[in-house]
Amino acid sequence: MGTHEIDDEPLEQFEAGFHGDLIRPDDPDYDDARAVWNGMIDKRPGAIARCAGVADVISAVNFARENDLLVAVRGGGHNVAGTAVCDGGLVVDLSALTGVRVDPAGRTAWVRAGATWADLDHETQAFGLATPGGVVSDTGVAGLTLGGGIGHLRCKYGLSCDNLRSVDLVTAEGEYLTASADENADLFWGVRGGGGNFGVVTGFEFALHPVGPDVATCLVFYPGDRLTEVLSAYRESVATAPDEISTLVFAGELPDEELFPAEWVHEQKFAIMGCYAGPADEGETELAPLREFTDPIADFSGTQPYAAFQRLLDADYPDGMRYYWKSLYLDGLPDTAIDRIAYWTRAAPSPLSTVDVWQLGGAITDVGIEESAFAGRHAPFLLGVEANWEDPETDDANVEWVRDCLDDMRQFSDGSVYLNFPGFHEEGDEMMRTTFGPAYERLVELKDEYDPGNLFRMNQNIEPTT
Repeated sequence: MGTHEIDDEPLEQFEAGFHGDLIRPDDPDYDDARAVWNGMIDKRPGAIARCAGVADVISAVNFARENDLLVAVRGGGHNVAGTAVCDGGLVVDLSALTGVRVDPAGRTAWVRAGATWADLDHETQAFGLATPGGVVSDTGVAGLTLGGGIGHLRCKYGLSCDNLRSVDLVTAEGEYLTASADENADLFWGVRGGGGNFGVVTGFEFALHPVGPDVATCLVFYPGDRLTEVLSAYRESVATAPDEISTLVFAGELPDEELFPAEWVHEQKFAIMGCYAGPADEGETELAPLREFTDPIADFSGTQPYAAFQRLLDADYPDGMRYYWKSLYLDGLPDTAIDRIAYWTRAAPSPLSTVDVWQLGGAITDVGIEESAFAGRHAPFLLGVEANWEDPETDDANVEWVRDCLDDMRQFSDGSVYLNFPGFHEEGDEMMRTTFGPAYERLVELKDEYDPGNLFRMNQNIEPTT
């Protein structure tokens, strides 16, 4: 199902009832509209339907289904796999839907599907509230949440999807419905970690928590030749850390002339980054051991506004750079795994690439593994391998580095992956079955019910049985 061409006559009929912007290949803003964050992605859709509201989304879904079109759904942010745009077919573009409404008394926020985490944080922090997001503020709320959502507050308040109270969604049949613990509960289970397989989510209701406006943070850089030593100490430190602490380690050359002394700019280094979801003065004390493993190259730790901390990495991931990211949940962090992480860090062909270790546990494990579709609750650590580079002529070398690293590191994993760092989904159904395990068949049943024709397949796809 799903052809690539769009005939003029039905497209004109669709446009007549469409209130947003319908962008065609011959329109002057077409190239800007089809461009996505990852510079590796260069696709040419038959049309881009930039929706002005839910009615437009319903109309676009019905139009795509009735005309047998390939469909991509675009939210507000990164989408490293590039599935927010397609060749031929229709892009249902939600990027104009950025509204956020906060109920400070009820500690909830309602968020439209084109919002970024910067949009959400801006509104919630006015009341000293937040919900767990990512670690880059211009990431889209929709994609990150549907894939789970691992961010700076995870060990205290869980994943983004754990803080969902409800979603509004348009199904493949154009039906508009709400899913929550009390209404369409099976669908609510599936959208919390199962990706965009079951419809176009147009709105999210989140629980909020008291965070900030100032939080204690850690961002300390160490010499690369101390990585194995410090990772071993880090492993022991986070094992007994309070849930208020959520940290990650990222290692690479990390060249930045503004941050480091000249002699360190092009040397291997690694950082420990995290924050404390509690009183800032208490957090300064609790985070101090992470800054004292060995002599640092630079230490930018300290109390700062939560929203500013959420933006710290934004400049490292500019629009149009080339990205290829993959991941594995790790069973642990034994010395042999640490040695291999150090090896692959040194082997990176781009100075902008990193190998990352994310601390998990805490509130993530407070949610039962059968309570949502999210598949990574069992793991104490997540390995992220980020190839970030600028020169298209080095595409093959950078992609090969990531794949070789993941092939090697599978010895420390059950093979399941974080679906927001999926490469280009090249492993397809095998990756999904491995990741979801026994829950996979339940996801197939949901797909059979809500999208048996697989209209929504430009995603971390669950294939229906039909």
